Amino acid sequence: MIKKDYPILPSNLPARGNTYSRAFFKNILHIQGWKFEGNIPNVPKGIAILLPHTSNLDGWYALIGILGLGVKISILAKDDLFNTPLKPLLHKVDIIPIKRNSQNGFTQQAIDTLNNKERIWIGMAPEGTRQQASSFKSGFYRIADGAGVPIVMFSLNYQTKTLTCIGSFMPSGNYEKDLPILLSFYTSQNCYPKHLSRLSLPLQKQLKIS
Repeated sequence: MIKKDYPILPSNLPARGNTYSRAFFKNILHIQGWKFEGNIPNVPKGIAILLPHTSNLDGWYALIGILGLGVKISILAKDDLFNTPLKPLLHKVDIIPIKRNSQNGFTQQAIDTLNNKERIWIGMAPEGTRQQASSFKSGFYRIADGAGVPIVMFSLNYQTKTLTCIGSFMPSGNYEKDLPILLSFYTSQNCYPKHLSRLSLPLQKQLKIS
């Protein structure tokens, strides 16, 4: 039986799947001992971020949880990948090609993609690596700010086996000022890594764990 911890998907979000597919992935998450907490902001466009990122399993639990929610989250990738037999699959799972040699850089192409869609969430990992990062990559912030969309914050806690949607944050345009505010939403109660030794330094400082 599915535990009643999943919120109803808000009407403005880009959606994926149906009642049966969502129930299937909810059960997979619960069978693995994980649960979902929090409510999903009713925003049609956004940059969805996930913290922490220290293991390949992070993406697995997030994927299963998101499929259970029924939110369609797109991922940006280099267009080289689309010159392979994987092209149909990449389109099916909402991978968006970004041209490497375009006059418009990665950030501007992502902003244009957001501006050209009625409903789209783009998923990004601010730490940028499973190894210990000394700082965050600011691309997620610059894209959200440039497109005028909120940053939707997700977290993983391996101690409680919980995937949480913490809420949304609207960038002001001042990254240095906003980053500590954004990180303040992440606490040791909702965020704990699979591999503590790989936790990024900004999160170590925020969570006061090392």
